[in-house]
This record gives sequence, C-alpha cells and structure tokens, in this order.
Amino acid sequence: MEGLYLYCIRERLEPPFPFSAKGIDERQEVFTIACHELEAVVSKVSLKEFDSETIQIKAREDLNWIKEKVVIHEKVIEEAMRRDDNILSLIPMRFGTIFKEKARLEESLNKDYSKIKEVLDRIRGKQEWGVKVYLADRERVERVVKEKNEAIKGKEREVASLPEGMAYFMEEELREVISREVDNELNNMAEAFFKGLKKKAVASVKNKILGKELTGKREPMILNAAYLISEEKIEGFKKKASDLNQRMQDQGCYLEFSGPWPAYNFSHYSATKAQK
Repeated sequence: MEGLYLYCIRERLEPPFPFSAKGIDERQEVFTIACHELEAVVSKVSLKEFDSETIQIKAREDLNWIKEKVVIHEKVIEEAMRRDDNILSLIPMRFGTIFKEKARLEESLNKDYSKIKEVLDRIRGKQEWGVKVYLADRERVERVVKEKNEAIKGKEREVASLPEGMAYFMEEELREVISREVDNELNNMAEAFFKGLKKKAVASVKNKILGKELTGKREPMILNAAYLISEEKIEGFKKKASDLNQRMQDQGCYLEFSGPWPAYNFSHYSATKAQK
C-alpha cells in the first residue's frame, strides 16, 4: 500500500517543471499536487516502510538510516525552492510527514488554504539565513574577564597572601568564580552578536545550542541563530556578519553564516494534525 510523503508547500508554478532528485525512498519520482494557487511537493512511499511506528523505531535503532533520509528530505526541499536563479518562498514540512491517501492531503490543503497563503505572503521576498558562533579560545576570554573584574583581582591577591594549605581551598573557589564569570561573559557576547545582526533582519530567533557530536567541530557553539532577511538587504547582512566575524576573532570566537535555507524557523505550519 502506498502513501504520499510531503516535503513542502509552495505557490503553484506554471508551467510545472520536473524534479531531478529522487524521493525519500530513493526510487520514486518527486512531483506536485495542485490545490488552487498552491502545490504540494510529494513522492509516493510504501506505508509499510514509512509508517510512523517504523520511523520511530529507526530513530532509536538506526541513526544512519534517519540521517540518510533527512538529507534526501532536505535535498528535495532545496530543489523545490530554486528555479533558475530565483529563490522561491515555500513552507518546509518536518521530516516524516506522510498522508495515506491523496484525498487526505487535498483535504488538508483546502482546510488550511488561508493559513498557508498567509504564511507564504509573510515570507515572500525574504530569505532565511543561519548564523553559528563558536568559542575558539576560552583562555583569551578568561584573560579579558580577569583583567576587568575587580572582585577576581581581589580574590587573587587574597589567595596569594595565604599559607599554602589554606590557599589550595581558596584557589578551588576562585576557579569556580572565574569559570562562572567566563560563562556570563560568553552569554553576553553571544547576545551582542545576536542583536548586532538582528537589526538587519525582519525576524530572528535563537535556536538550541548544538553539541560537538552534531556540529562535527572541536570548538563549542555559543550561538545558534536564524534570521529572516528581505532580499534587498541580503548583501548588507552578509557584510555585517563578515565584519562581526573579524571583530569576534579578537575576542576568541568565530562566526559562520550560511543560506539561503528553507524558512523552517519562520513558516510555522504543521500538516501533522491532518495526517490520516
């Protein structure tokens, strides 16, 4: 038995054009289903292979399978958002959105038609860009904190004046204070970086900090943000990000920005409730 895997919803294109990417099962073609001025980008899937229970089991027991499928999911959406040199506005669906019947999908599109149009109107002419900031040199940040924090300076003088045995316990306490102050300083720096780019965006959001196992980097992440930017301000945003990166390298951090991405953070719509 076959169902439909839904990748994204966008405004209807005329004439339609074929997709080069294969579907989530790496066999079926990707195609569109029209609904008035909208179209859903889908491919057929085996409901036995892709039912929700199977996906949940795979998520627990076969992370490589999940990673491969997420890459395909993203690849289809990125192809759907590009036509020639233009970036199209679309609503990306979360991984694993499946309808058992075409009629159920059409019912969902008709039911939420006004809501979907509203989201597409809101993000039209704008692009999502991601910004990630990493801590490259914690010792440099620690030196800065020590230089400007009078309480730490006083504590260091106090430790230096104590006998060796008593100084040991005070040093432990001092290290905890310094570590806490460095963390506060990093939070302040991340907030300053976030606000520095926020001025260039229509909307912005801070996302969950990712661990090293997900970023693949040795340096810890201190900011994971997304920005929705008007197309005419993209170059200004990129220049601002590059300038910030130069400045933050002097502070022991560095910044990476990337885009355009499907507007995952700014097109909140879920067809999940309509799944049948």
